[in-house]
Amino acid sequence: MVEVTILSDNTVATPIPRGLRGEWGFAAAVGDVLFDAGQSSVAHNARCLGLPTRYDTIVLSHSHYDHTAGLDEFLDPVDRPTVYCHPEIWTPRYQSETRYVESFPDPVHIGLPYARAEVESGADVVEHREPIEVAEDVIALGEVPRPHAETTVGQVEREGELVDDPVVDDQSLAVRTGDGVALVLGCCHAGLRNTIEYAEQVTGEDVRYVIGGTHLVARDTEAVHEIADWLEGRLDCFAGTHCTGFEAKSILAERLPDAFRDAGVGSRIELPTAR
Repeated sequence: MVEVTILSDNTVATPIPRGLRGEWGFAAAVGDVLFDAGQSSVAHNARCLGLPTRYDTIVLSHSHYDHTAGLDEFLDPVDRPTVYCHPEIWTPRYQSETRYVESFPDPVHIGLPYARAEVESGADVVEHREPIEVAEDVIALGEVPRPHAETTVGQVEREGELVDDPVVDDQSLAVRTGDGVALVLGCCHAGLRNTIEYAEQVTGEDVRYVIGGTHLVARDTEAVHEIADWLEGRLDCFAGTHCTGFEAKSILAERLPDAFRDAGVGSRIELPTAR
């Protein structure tokens, strides 16, 4: 059995154990693999939940700070975990808006807050664009093809100008279970349908579980209903967190009542053992 435990999310799902912290971001322990590192609460929440605060294998879904700022707590120059990531993760990312706090600089840097040398001082970095097995039955998907809608955000600098960022480094985890594939998402900027279809192509099995950030917060009501139409009957579990958004979760709870699960920090989802 593989257990997925959410260690960082916008909300806390349970009052016990005491002291769990929510923050804008995402991270999860997927068995012995740490997927993303949130902003600042992951190690604290792991301790509260009785989980390790050291991982030999870390996978980063993409560069945004709310998934990577907590990485420094898991780097170790002696034990040296392996960090799997897309080669574009080092590219600076920006949000060119001041609508949140007018005193912020414009643009605001929203990418990985560590230089490559800092990460490599405490980890062995494996860059990949193609799928790679990071643990038994756990595959980091790498760069996801995008024939359907994507949910990108922010800007990158190209030839001295800020242009829309395609977030090509976005990847997810596909976990083989005894009942199809569990897909664990960071933000799913590559698009939910694109990621599900690619996971099925890579594994040769149906996706039955979706856990994590789906970025449906960026889609309008009609688009969320369209994805609900497509998901209907496909899933045993939909636990959308982080950037899924309250409205999208409300729609999906109504449209996928047998599969929908409300989740946040402290949620544990048990996956059947792969055959």
